[in-house]
Amino acid sequence: MISANPEAPKLKFEPMKYGGSLDHLEYVDVTPIIGREYTKARIRDILHADNSEEQLRDLAVIISERGVVFFRANQDDLSVDDLKKFTDLVGKLSGRPKENGLHVHPLYRDPGNIPMGNGETDENIYVINSEAAKALYKTMAGKGSKEPKDLRREWHSDATFEECPSDFSCLMMEETPASGGDTLWCSGYEIYDRISPPMREFLDGLTATCAQPVFKSACTAGNYDVMSPRGSPLNVGDKFAPVHPVIRTNRQTGWKSVFAGVGLHVTQINGLYDYEDKMIRDYIMRLITQNHDCIARMHWTKGAAAIWNNSCVWHAATPDTHLVADGVRTGIRASSIGETPYLDPASTSRREALGIPN
Repeated sequence: MISANPEAPKLKFEPMKYGGSLDHLEYVDVTPIIGREYTKARIRDILHADNSEEQLRDLAVIISERGVVFFRANQDDLSVDDLKKFTDLVGKLSGRPKENGLHVHPLYRDPGNIPMGNGETDENIYVINSEAAKALYKTMAGKGSKEPKDLRREWHSDATFEECPSDFSCLMMEETPASGGDTLWCSGYEIYDRISPPMREFLDGLTATCAQPVFKSACTAGNYDVMSPRGSPLNVGDKFAPVHPVIRTNRQTGWKSVFAGVGLHVTQINGLYDYEDKMIRDYIMRLITQNHDCIARMHWTKGAAAIWNNSCVWHAATPDTHLVADGVRTGIRASSIGETPYLDPASTSRREALGIPN
């Protein structure tokens, strides 16, 4: 439990506490460290429950503590509006800035964007589709490389390229291939706990630039304007190069997590020489790849959904569906926009807060 020491520094945000409103739902914890799967629950039932806000608030606590939550049952009764409302309310009820809402993808106007399964488009819904991604990101640096693909680059947290990144993202899978297409999530909490105390103290003071120039280059190549604002009054323009803390505090739990130390959008750790920057990022990536007990894996089934907290997990899609005949994997994702990332001096690691020895 979090320390009740009256002399302990006070956190910027009071950690949320679980109230028990979801105890009636069957679940299994995916690993001891990360992930929970609700085996039969339907999101629509939570949305329309008499105590809906209580359940959604409790769900925000569980997601923030476990990192990611899977809904295994086919959510075929969940409309696009329901998905948006669900994601929006989880963010809102967990204390995000009042002026923020759902993210708007920068490239929504791109003709490469494909519609949802119902044939419609929505600025707050990003359609996950590997073929569409090829068209959207054809101007990304390194696209023409003949080198074997480095799948370490797949790790990221959503909208890190924004001043206010995403807090919660929810993805519902509409079409799945016969095999492959899994998504992995890794606990930034646990990766932080596996770093030595002197190294943690060093990393606590660092920031990283999270530049993603592909959005501006795509708009230039396609001759259309970037979407703006994008879920927050601070997410405007086409610079896409914010500075974020390498270690951040999760506002829902008060626990520290590695955040901008690695990932698709992280371009440099600031203030270091080039070799030092590479060394630190390689070190954090090594922690991810050598500690697979920090990872939860979702093998998608039609209509399944996942919701995660981008403040404390990275995720990576497995790009292997091209190896399967008719290997189509299509899903729709909504993302809430949280606060500007921060490191609270009063925050602690997850294990320290819960009294779990390293």
